Amino acid sequence: MVQSLNYLKETASQTAGPYVHIGLAPGAAGFDIYANELGRDITGPNAKGDRITVTGTVSDGTGAPVKDVLIEVWQANADGVYPGEGHVEDGFRGFGRAIPDFDSGVFTFETIKPGAVAASNGKPMAPHINLWLVARGINVGLNTRMYFGDETEANAADPVLGLIEQVHRRDTLIARPDGSTYHFDICLQGDAETVFFDI
Repeated sequence: MVQSLNYLKETASQTAGPYVHIGLAPGAAGFDIYANELGRDITGPNAKGDRITVTGTVSDGTGAPVKDVLIEVWQANADGVYPGEGHVEDGFRGFGRAIPDFDSGVFTFETIKPGAVAASNGKPMAPHINLWLVARGINVGLNTRMYFGDETEANAADPVLGLIEQVHRRDTLIARPDGSTYHFDICLQGDAETVFFDI
């Protein structure tokens, strides 16, 4: 006798799909459909601090650029304050979205360099930008951080970087400065895999 199973069948795993980067950042993809697209302006015109540009690539395990990734950016202002957690400048969102150039695979976004943020225990964390990545084939978004290579002393004391037991892997979170531009590559797999956080 065949037993009747009265519950729904399991569905296939859901991924972001091949066009999530276009749907969530249409302006960056060349579709100018919103007057004020969410995620295009991280800091607003009134943010104090040093204006910087962040550029880099996201690569897969073979070293090929991932051109359909969406990167969400979360950061504090120059005083180390996140929106909603204290006073920030008018227009400062602390949030943005970036997608790579479809030909080169290079992503770029402009912002201000954030200040040190207090950890939950009150100790200062080195200036950093939080990044969340989603793309076709990534079932759960990947969380990482970008620290600044010219903040050597602050980075050495950062409690989060200090939790990474394999010291050489901490370098995967450090952006290389070149004037007001910081270069930060993200590797999804392989020997140079970026450190990702389970949060």
